Amino acid sequence: METPSGGAAGRPVNVLFTSVGRRVELVRAFRRAYAELHLEGEIIGVDVDPLAPALRECDEALMVPRGNEPHYLSTLVELCSQRRVALLFPLIDPEIPLLAHHRDELDATGARAMVIPGEAARITADKLATAELFERLGVPVPVWWTGDRARQADVPFPAFVKPRFGSAGVDVHAVADAEELAFWLARVPEPIVQEHLAGPEVTTDVLCLQDGEAAAAVSRRRLEVRTGEVSKGVTVHDERILEHCTRIARELRARGPITIQCLMAGDEPRFTEVNPRFGGGVPLAIAAGMHAPQCLLAHSAGMDGERPPLGADAGGL
Repeated sequence: METPSGGAAGRPVNVLFTSVGRRVELVRAFRRAYAELHLEGEIIGVDVDPLAPALRECDEALMVPRGNEPHYLSTLVELCSQRRVALLFPLIDPEIPLLAHHRDELDATGARAMVIPGEAARITADKLATAELFERLGVPVPVWWTGDRARQADVPFPAFVKPRFGSAGVDVHAVADAEELAFWLARVPEPIVQEHLAGPEVTTDVLCLQDGEAAAAVSRRRLEVRTGEVSKGVTVHDERILEHCTRIARELRARGPITIQCLMAGDEPRFTEVNPRFGGGVPLAIAAGMHAPQCLLAHSAGMDGERPPLGADAGGL
């Protein structure tokens, strides 16, 4: 039996997941990766809920303050230093701006915080700024209006009203006519109106080992969604989607895993948002050949290995 090895200077490659929640399959995928690489390291999970299911899959489970509480960041910094964390992964959207703006502080502990830069986090948290970025890059987007413009425009129906700042599908409403549009424009905070596209919706998991460089990507079509996260899907391959995703990752100087969403208008993609973290459907991408845990652990350990190509084994899973 091969003896497990450590990373750089023989150190274990310890991983910290924040807000680990229900991400059981993701934690298990990292555990399999350690075994396949014969690599030493521990999986540390933190959450505010002692009953979070994924905590049971971690080597160490810890309670931390909520992300909007004063000592949350200092707690993570202390954990990274004390537990000699090599890789830190945020798993929910609300904490990403905080960690992004303090990335250097986390990195200074010896960990590599797998989070986008602060300005990129500001853009991806803002649907208006994201749409403007896509348009500047030549990435196709749905037709959209700010709330003020929508009140004056001849909006075609059906359409969608969504908050400029929000996640997990909260406060997203389909509107069938001008009366419903006016109703939700008055109630959704800082509303954005988006044309209705029949879809389907395609989410692409992108992995960046070096900042801004897409090392692997797999796209999946959503079949069923629960609280804004995919629960069933099937992989697809579209070179145009992969090209646009590569351009977006480069512009954002993305680090680690990000997910990029688009809706199909006939056979043309229209891009809507970026979630700079592991998506809920990433186990499907891993099964399709984007072995993100292995790639991330091996890269952190300084181990050479083959990387899966963009769109690895997509189609059919």
